[in-house]
Amino acid sequence: MCYAIHNDEEGDMAAIIYQKDKRSNITYAYESISYWDKEKQQSRAKRKLVGRVDQQTGEIVPTDGRGRKKKESDVVIKCGPIPTKTVTRSFYGATYLFDAIGEKIGIIADLKHCFPAQYKQILSIAYYLILEENNPLFRFEKWSILHKHPYGQIITSQRSSELFAAITEEKKNEFFRLQGKRRNEKEFWAYDTTSISSFSEHLRQVQYGNNKENDRLPQFNLAMVFGESSNLPFYYRKLAGNIPDSKTIRNLLADLDVLGFSKVKLVMDRGFYSEANVNSLYKDHLKFLIAVKTSLTFVRNELDKIYDGFRSFDCYSEKYELYAKTVTTEWNYQLERPYKGDTIKDKRRLYIHYYYNIDKAADDEKSFDRNLIELRRELETGKPVAEHEKAYKKYFTIKTTPVRGTKATINEQAVAKAKRYFGFFSLISNETMDAITALDIYRNKDVVEKAFGNLKERLNMRRTLVSSEQSLDGKLFVEFIALIYLSYIKKKMQDAGLFGKCTMQGLLDKLDVIECFEEPGHAVRVGEILEKQKELYAAMDIRPPVSL
Repeated sequence: MCYAIHNDEEGDMAAIIYQKDKRSNITYAYESISYWDKEKQQSRAKRKLVGRVDQQTGEIVPTDGRGRKKKESDVVIKCGPIPTKTVTRSFYGATYLFDAIGEKIGIIADLKHCFPAQYKQILSIAYYLILEENNPLFRFEKWSILHKHPYGQIITSQRSSELFAAITEEKKNEFFRLQGKRRNEKEFWAYDTTSISSFSEHLRQVQYGNNKENDRLPQFNLAMVFGESSNLPFYYRKLAGNIPDSKTIRNLLADLDVLGFSKVKLVMDRGFYSEANVNSLYKDHLKFLIAVKTSLTFVRNELDKIYDGFRSFDCYSEKYELYAKTVTTEWNYQLERPYKGDTIKDKRRLYIHYYYNIDKAADDEKSFDRNLIELRRELETGKPVAEHEKAYKKYFTIKTTPVRGTKATINEQAVAKAKRYFGFFSLISNETMDAITALDIYRNKDVVEKAFGNLKERLNMRRTLVSSEQSLDGKLFVEFIALIYLSYIKKKMQDAGLFGKCTMQGLLDKLDVIECFEEPGHAVRVGEILEKQKELYAAMDIRPPVSL
């Protein structure tokens, strides 16, 4: 159920109420007029059927009161804000920017297709979350009065709950499908997860797990896919908080296949590496670029072959100030076939990209030496730590005498072997490219990590307080919509070199002060726009607003 509020000719408060008939699956629109009952000394309401809501267009089609459509000559009432009957003055510059971005990258069209009756409410809440950093939803009413926004009316806490409940898995998947088609399928898609802490004890997926921010609260995990070059997200999935990254790949591939994206290219952090995952990617003929630990046997063996000549001038990259080289090798592919009771074994081509950074090597060695000093102190003071037992045996020769006590001597050979690989890191891929191109793609993956930062800081999702699955799922989707807008703005600011001049909040604040004026019977008028504000719109690849 949702409302569109206005004043009728007699000055009473009127609202358009939308109510869905569960039996027929038809949404009807009613005009509810509030009035003061002098006899009973209380506010009352009378309701009148207006029509049924077209599921495709979101328009209200008038009926004769018995569920039948009127003649084509009858007026069609559009869903959403009705023409103003009062003089209004609203902030418009920032919400205009969002409107234009939404039209440009297809958010509005895709939301309208998937949520014809709710898309304007979704957009308005997303706008609010962006502009009112860290503000809870109960402050929406105050913001709504001051700003021009798609829905144009107040959304109460009750209405927002009903909105979140209307955001179903089916409709979300359709939105993901539409947005994914707007991305460049030739680009790599960056995939990553984050943990979001929760105070709720009633959400099924809230579990204790490996919290990436060392928060001691239980959590759920959030997986997200970004276009590596567009820098825009188009898919996310909520996961139980105790699921490690490496266990999420198979379901990701299944989800992408269901959405119609069977041939994709994924770039991922080393937490997603496992032999099973790489085998799955080969099995589905998908391209990948994954960070891996240099300590892996096959990675270290190939590095040893090129180690001596690695730091040659021909391998040096001025762009990244490091040495880089690519090795072609083979992956031992395995595919278990339970239905046949056998395992296919084969060879697949694999590229390993190696990198050596002098500064990283120095930092690695400094950290390693400090750790050795602490380990030796634990041994010689008689305060060993059980978890460090393996390191004691690997790096020290330990002798204890009644006179001298415990003496720990460094195993120089073991230390030298460990330090041999300091400063190195590596990526693996099954697509032909040079080491620097691979690093370019991988470095751009941090768009996901930064997006998670926006989600938690700007959109107030570091710790969630919602207590129902429905509310959490619906709110996450609206937060995701807001994140698409933030990601677009951030990419444009980077391209235009604006971050040296202002913050994202500063840019939005500069535009948010632009006003618009509405009067009954007159077109919308836009207030004064300064040249600097026009330049900001231009940087966003958006035309400045004009009076209608």
